[in-house]
Amino acid sequence: MNLKLKDKSVLITGSTSGIGYSIAKIFLKERSVVYINGRSEDKVAKAIASLKEEVPNAVVKGFVLNFLNAQEIQIQLKKLPKIDILINNVGVYTSKSFFDTSAQDWQTQFQVNVMSGVELSKHVMPGMLKQNWGRILFISSECTYLVPPDMISYSATKAALHATARGLSHLTKSTAVTVNTVVPGSTLTEGAQVFLNDKAKAENKAIEEVEQSFFKEERFNSLLQRFAKVEEVASTVAYLCSPLSSATNGSVIKVDGGSSGGIL
Repeated sequence: MNLKLKDKSVLITGSTSGIGYSIAKIFLKERSVVYINGRSEDKVAKAIASLKEEVPNAVVKGFVLNFLNAQEIQIQLKKLPKIDILINNVGVYTSKSFFDTSAQDWQTQFQVNVMSGVELSKHVMPGMLKQNWGRILFISSECTYLVPPDMISYSATKAALHATARGLSHLTKSTAVTVNTVVPGSTLTEGAQVFLNDKAKAENKAIEEVEQSFFKEERFNSLLQRFAKVEEVASTVAYLCSPLSSATNGSVIKVDGGSSGGIL
């Protein structure tokens, strides 16, 4: 299917690995101009080289930015070209008990997970409205609904994205700009693979056995009963950012394998 994304300029935060990297790759295959983002020149350069190797003739550029530095954010935003599609994917988390999660932990996660999307959306949205076309997408998490007790602060930041996206969508009324939220479930990113490998080694079990146990004990609501592939999430994101998805706005789209349950 031709997603009609050729020559669209796309900025994806947190895209040197994982879901963000896979999203970048699918856009490059659609012949978009992609700006990937990471916190260091080294990581961004390596990701660019890898993407160019995987996708011949890819037009991919780097956008290095640490979202914890408010001053740096404003400096870098001025260097950004016109962006047609913004995908707010960057995220950090802590895995601690509620009582051990410090105020600084909360502030760091809100700054990176929420305020990065707020600042970028504020910067690119006026241009999208002026040209009467654009896509803003927030990458949330199944943790918004499941709220694991060791990730309450992270879950709260992801829930905040839903309200932010819904509010921004109201600003697009009667235009061809859309703002939506995608909710991935447990996805086989590099981090998830390390988790499985370490747990398998510690428990002297096969990786497949560890994965089965994870879904039986911790994600028992999942209908997929396996980790989603990063490509499965990325393909949904690409469609929602295409002109083909023009009737989807202010929505929450789950790619969580059914783990969050419910009918809403």
